[in-house]
Amino acid sequence: MNSILAGAGAEFRIALRNRWVIIAVGMMAVFAMVLSAAGSAPTGVLGSDRLSVTVASLTSLAVYLVPLVALLMSFDAVAGELERGTLSLVLTYPLARAHLLLGKFVAHLAILALALAVGYAIAAAAALWVDPGAVDGLPALWRLFWTSELLGATFIAAGYALSAWARRPGAAAGLVIGLWLVLIVLYDLGLLAAIVADSGGRFTTHVFPWMLVGNPADAFRLYNLSASEATAAAAGIGGAANSIPALHALLSILLWPLVALWIATMAFRKVTP
Repeated sequence: MNSILAGAGAEFRIALRNRWVIIAVGMMAVFAMVLSAAGSAPTGVLGSDRLSVTVASLTSLAVYLVPLVALLMSFDAVAGELERGTLSLVLTYPLARAHLLLGKFVAHLAILALALAVGYAIAAAAALWVDPGAVDGLPALWRLFWTSELLGATFIAAGYALSAWARRPGAAAGLVIGLWLVLIVLYDLGLLAAIVADSGGRFTTHVFPWMLVGNPADAFRLYNLSASEATAAAAGIGGAANSIPALHALLSILLWPLVALWIATMAFRKVTP
């Protein structure tokens, strides 16, 4: 544990020096302020408090932004050290590779948690400032925070795996952007096209729900919207959120970080400086 925490502290200081802490916090703060100002317009129509509606908007934002920030932080965690020659030096110490990777993981999770806390706190403060009844939405905001952290953990570990496989920062950057495009953008478009082609057949009723839950980003969105009083604010997926059991989405959110971290550990063990 001491070696993991020591590695996490060193990685956090490196991220601070490279401005990743400032960048991550700044991105979340800016987008949270924008959504706090513009994302609560349907409050009166939906009959929900201002913060609950803002949380629904933040959920749609987090699906895109959290994985992107996580991948950008982690894509050169292995490849970058290989290129700079620092990995061979670190591996000469009596430190298990799994502990080295876990140290990086803890540091990046801490950076992401800080960014999420700042961004979501700004959204909560803005909602409470204009609507004291928005306090009813605080449980939904807390749920969004810890599920966002789990979503980020999945993509941080995925970034480590791709970084280990690529062995070059440039190649790793291309791979993580490709992964983000496939899982966050193209995956849902492919499912939509399949549903249209299926016309209510077996794929729509039996396969589609499992494929939706199998994607960590979709599972994150489904779980948060299924427990929200403002699912109508997130057009398109509100129906799916109500038809798929929240427990299935929650299990996907909890399992994916463990699976991704195991894959990253296996890939890192095969890296030879």
